[in-house]
Amino acid sequence: MQIILLEKVTNLGVLGDVVKVKDGYARNYLIPQGKAKRATQANMAQFEALRAELESAQAEKLDEARTLATKLEGLMLQITRKAGMDGRLFGSVSNIDVVEALETQGFKIERSAVRMPEGAIKQIGDTQVDIALHHDVVVAVTVSVLGEHQ
Repeated sequence: MQIILLEKVTNLGVLGDVVKVKDGYARNYLIPQGKAKRATQANMAQFEALRAELESAQAEKLDEARTLATKLEGLMLQITRKAGMDGRLFGSVSNIDVVEALETQGFKIERSAVRMPEGAIKQIGDTQVDIALHHDVVVAVTVSVLGEHQ
């Protein structure tokens, strides 16, 4: 299916690109999320009329993400969990816990923006976690997990 991208999509293209994708990907993800439209003549004309507005909205989102990234830069979050004597946690620290810790600091971040490449944290100590605020803006935050012994 041919689609017009309404915003930058990783590994696919940028605003205004006409690309061919599988039907299911377009129908089930890109179009319902508002990231793309079908590449018909009417939609192409409508896109060209709104192109400047979409570009300015995308630039505004990027500026907001960069501003938030400067505030988050070098931030250290402390999360306390019950742990055994060997430093292993009873349970784990997931992206939900990181989002809740950020909310207590006054930052509103989506759960899907927190990237934990090695999965949930299961050890006491400091771990780097990436937060993707925008396609082009990724900031590293240190999560310090403290053990609470029983």
